[in-house]
Amino acid sequence: MKFSLLGLLLLNLISYAQLFPGKNYPKGYFSWPVDAKIALAANFGELRPNHYHMGLDCKSDQVENRPVMAAAEGYIAKVKIEPFGFGRCIYINHPNGLTTLYAHLNYFYPALEQYITNKQYQLKSWNVFLNLPAGMFPVKKGQFIAFSGNTGGSQGPHVHFEIRETKTDKVLNPLLFGFPLADNIAPDILRLAVYDRTISTYEQTPRFYSLKKINGVFTTSPSLVIVNTPSISFAITAYDRYSGSTNKNGIFQAILSDNEKPLAGFQMDGISYDETRYLNAHIDYKLHNSGASYVQHLGNLPGYTNGIYNNQLGNGVVNLEDGLVHSIKIAVKDANGNSSVLQLTVQYNGAKPAVKKALAKSDQQHREFRPGFINVFENAQVRFYLPENALYDSIRFTFKEVIPTQGNPIYQIHNGDIPIHSLFAINIKNPIARFPNKMVMHRSWRNKNDYSKAAQVLTGYGKDWFRASFKAFGNFQLIEDTIPPSITAIGFREGMNISKQNRIAFVIKDDTEELENFTALLDGKWIRFSNDKGAVFIYRLDEHCPPGEHELKISVADCVGNKSERTYHFTR
Repeated sequence: MKFSLLGLLLLNLISYAQLFPGKNYPKGYFSWPVDAKIALAANFGELRPNHYHMGLDCKSDQVENRPVMAAAEGYIAKVKIEPFGFGRCIYINHPNGLTTLYAHLNYFYPALEQYITNKQYQLKSWNVFLNLPAGMFPVKKGQFIAFSGNTGGSQGPHVHFEIRETKTDKVLNPLLFGFPLADNIAPDILRLAVYDRTISTYEQTPRFYSLKKINGVFTTSPSLVIVNTPSISFAITAYDRYSGSTNKNGIFQAILSDNEKPLAGFQMDGISYDETRYLNAHIDYKLHNSGASYVQHLGNLPGYTNGIYNNQLGNGVVNLEDGLVHSIKIAVKDANGNSSVLQLTVQYNGAKPAVKKALAKSDQQHREFRPGFINVFENAQVRFYLPENALYDSIRFTFKEVIPTQGNPIYQIHNGDIPIHSLFAINIKNPIARFPNKMVMHRSWRNKNDYSKAAQVLTGYGKDWFRASFKAFGNFQLIEDTIPPSITAIGFREGMNISKQNRIAFVIKDDTEELENFTALLDGKWIRFSNDKGAVFIYRLDEHCPPGEHELKISVADCVGNKSERTYHFTR
């Protein structure tokens, strides 16, 4: 008997090791990238809208323009400048096969800044993503490469820092590389959610259990959870903190066990940007969209087959058909090895599973859509199909047509609280389009609005049909957009002497919020206007605008080609 217990224990330890083998990343190879107090605003794997946070947000003492240094020897391989996302960003390739990324920067170091500026003028584009020759900008460990900033999608001064595999572009967890960040605080587990897995997770609201901590172990109240379904899964709300900080950071790992047998788990490491949208399958998306805090599934949904989960031993669904009391353990860890445990018991009460209601035979209710299949909907006004990888769990698809007081019909295609993984094309019929080349498709849900140019479908459907692609359900309407964007100067006017100014700025607005082009010509030559955060177009006066009289021509176009132009004369 003793041997059997020992053998069982060894098997369980092996099973745990099989789920997530230890990492062998080089400790001490990379240095901290910011000349500021070593502190985090966010860690790797935190939950964000439609994506995981894919790096560390390194604090910069709450100010901009702190020096940013190369974390190791290598060469600058890429530079990206974009209005959202990373803002101004540097990629450095290192001899060990890894790449580091530094984002939300202000100015690069002088030689790099001048090279990028020349490239922007050569390409006539402020928004660039450039591959640089390997030997052009070598760097040493600790070498100054840029000033920190708040550019792109940043909401406060900091540096976003990533470590990637150079060949695969897979992003690794920087906290596994031995940075000197003190952390002796175990994660907090705040609540437990229990799902009936005989039905879709989107067709239910889970049962929530508050937790209490007894002798260092979290447990439910009551400790025995009675359920009326033979198949369940679990999700948790949990956060991590590091020493000296009150920030609620993301957890690194969670493993679910049933009667001491590991079933499944997830780990926040080795995520590519192609996979990051799967966050919407990792969380209860419908619940979070309603305003609730995040819960993280401990096993993958049917439409999420790999990614952060290891389901070699199961998919996280617990079978309770035997009617016995099952001992459930959920072990949560941070990247520094601090761990917390949630223990509870659960038992099926033998109740017969609820029978699904038959789908209503009306225009508003249609067939069941399932993950892993091509799902098609067609009627006289709307047609679309979802590719195989679009859904994470089953839905009972709904469709509804609304006739507004003015404008074209609005079609509610299911609802925007159900996540879609991939782009899908929506076709809408509009036989009375006066300007077929000016059609825009508008998607709305709750307070969010998206617009996309609707192309006329010339084959297969007929000239009355228009198509645009989206990554979400919601309310869809075709609109005719014949109104050009507006151009508003900020502190600048015709005939002005700007000798005491250091910039020229414009606000561009459009009804559809989708600008296709912004061009500025100074005395007939392209001039570089930045557009950080998509808010204001700014030209900072430089050698391209010497003293004297000048003509500035601004031209903007929206996604369907409506154009506006303004010409200004000024003196510097």
